[in-house]
Amino acid sequence: MTHAEQGPKGVPRPAEHQGSGPGVAPEAGPPAGTAERRDWGWTRLETSVGPLLLAATREGLAEVVFHADERTTRRALTRLEQHFSSAPVPDIPPLATAVAELTAYFAGELRTFTVPLDWSLSTGFHARVLHALADGVPYGSVVGYQDLADRVGEPGAARAVGAAMGSNPLPVIVPCHRVVASDGGIGGFGAGLETKRLLLALEGILPAPLF
Repeated sequence: MTHAEQGPKGVPRPAEHQGSGPGVAPEAGPPAGTAERRDWGWTRLETSVGPLLLAATREGLAEVVFHADERTTRRALTRLEQHFSSAPVPDIPPLATAVAELTAYFAGELRTFTVPLDWSLSTGFHARVLHALADGVPYGSVVGYQDLADRVGEPGAARAVGAAMGSNPLPVIVPCHRVVASDGGIGGFGAGLETKRLLLALEGILPAPLF
């Protein structure tokens, strides 16, 4: 069961700022620097893997953050305010689409997302890899780090592909949980291996946990 909670127009700023990769950890957020001022909004969605923070511009969904408790949400929203040079506003249409599609996905009723995406939080090699992942690894399938490196024409960059997965601002929608190790293991995951196992079980790749 899922539940969406619309965020306020503003957010208090924490005393200090720390960050790693967007969408993967409590300190997740956009890259350093700011973009041109843009309208954006957010909501929080309760799911079977915990609360997700969803942030979008009028262009599309821009970020998904796992484990979005109050502390994580405050930090993510502060960084988004800095990146987009504005406070969040209501009525950002892609958010409603994202909520509806993610709710259906976690209910086992959706396999392909159609919500428009705003890729502005990913650039360069990371963006190339994430586009290849989004376009070429469908629901219920997996890909190895090396195979994904080969697909973008960088056969020596398997380790860099792992870094690209860690920087993914749009997990679940851009399915970094489907990237696994070549030795048959499930590989790493910024949101934790239990979350990755649950997503892979939802898609029928792993058996569902008993407890």
